[in-house]
Amino acid sequence: MNLKNAKSLIDKMNISTESIIVNQCTEKNIKLLNEKKEKYVLYSFYEKGLSKSRNKAIKYSNADICVIADDDMTYLDNYEYIIKKAYKKYKDADIIAFYVESAPNSVRKKKKLKEGKLGYLSSLKVQSVQVTFKKNSIVNNNISFDELYGAGTDNYMGEENIFLYDCLKKGLKIYSVPQKIAYLHDGESTWFRGFDKKYLEVKGAMFYRMSKLFFGIFILQFALRHSDLFKPDYSKFQMIRYMINGKNKVKKSKKVV
Repeated sequence: MNLKNAKSLIDKMNISTESIIVNQCTEKNIKLLNEKKEKYVLYSFYEKGLSKSRNKAIKYSNADICVIADDDMTYLDNYEYIIKKAYKKYKDADIIAFYVESAPNSVRKKKKLKEGKLGYLSSLKVQSVQVTFKKNSIVNNNISFDELYGAGTDNYMGEENIFLYDCLKKGLKIYSVPQKIAYLHDGESTWFRGFDKKYLEVKGAMFYRMSKLFFGIFILQFALRHSDLFKPDYSKFQMIRYMINGKNKVKKSKKVV
């Protein structure tokens, strides 16, 4: 957002491969910069929305394998080697999720997944910053990030889960390779404001977008598995009710595929 120096960002993130930087500008007085260097291309747009920026990055990329990155990451020196090696091992993989280490107490901290193929349940545990994919697999199947979800929208999370579910529905193969490729710094979240009513409504909207058929199972398992996060403010029944509210809101707005 409102990036002033693309080179310093590349250096801070320790990116050594070719890169597409999508810079979203919200300040009216900022100059829209487009910059092409040997190792990176910067595109600036007056807009807001994480999924929008990722779709533009996919559009402008000419790589065989794309790596999703956030600006609060630092990559290991040998990340390119690790990624290429994994795709050589799993030749049928369309998507491979790697391990990104978070700060110990971060709300974004995730456990390492086991190595192997991921399905509908296991892919729920994947963060977007872990995701790499073959561009042709995504483009040829007309898959993109749903721009109604993700940071910068009213439904401020879940865009990676929806993306992976859309991939699985199209028959794409997703693997986990729990090798570390980057660190994720523990900065202030642009969207997370606590486990509250709004969080539950967005979860419900996300689950409904992922699968109308299994929506009931999704919200039930979430309420059972994560009720401790919402105590004492919300009971399991209230959690389910607010997630249903989220589903009803997107149905009413007709903003769902």
